[in-house]
Amino acid sequence: MNKKEKQQYIDIIKPMLTQKRFEHSLNVSEEAVKLAKKYGADTEKAELAGLLHDILKDTPPEKQLKILADFGIIMRDVELSAKKFWHAISGAVYIKHVLHIEDEDVYNAVRYHTTGRKNMTLLEKVIFIADFISKDRNYPGVEDMRKAAYKSLDKAIVEGIAFTITELAKDRAPIVPETIDAYNDAVWALRHGN
Repeated sequence: MNKKEKQQYIDIIKPMLTQKRFEHSLNVSEEAVKLAKKYGADTEKAELAGLLHDILKDTPPEKQLKILADFGIIMRDVELSAKKFWHAISGAVYIKHVLHIEDEDVYNAVRYHTTGRKNMTLLEKVIFIADFISKDRNYPGVEDMRKAAYKSLDKAIVEGIAFTITELAKDRAPIVPETIDAYNDAVWALRHGN
């Protein structure tokens, strides 16, 4: 993505996000490019998906639901009960149907950046982990996650999802099946050397 294209997307997302979320999106984009270079993913797609991953995070839930309804997306009950993750689904739909970004790799990287899924692509893994370890993150254990991310994406995914599942379970929040599938898939890959 050239500077002009990047600036166009920055100009789109900046008014849609709080300053903190905007800076986070820039940081995730930067981290995604580093991870993409390390693991051989497409750096332009990583930069774009990182920049756009939270495009609707600060959009009110009712507007997110309207976007989904407008484009015929019906969420399952488990998804409806997990508002925290709506922005990933609605954001992916928004970038595809409103911004007209037709790239399925970018769409899926945004769509699954919070939940993961079975058989994640390299780009999906890069965005999932970049969101966890961007330089603005400061949760307990983030330094260990950053180290793990540069040793093995699957190891980092196992650690990241274990953290997410633990937090969701503490809150007695629903866990979407894709998250469990992503965890099992990453554990399998680690154990079998994939």
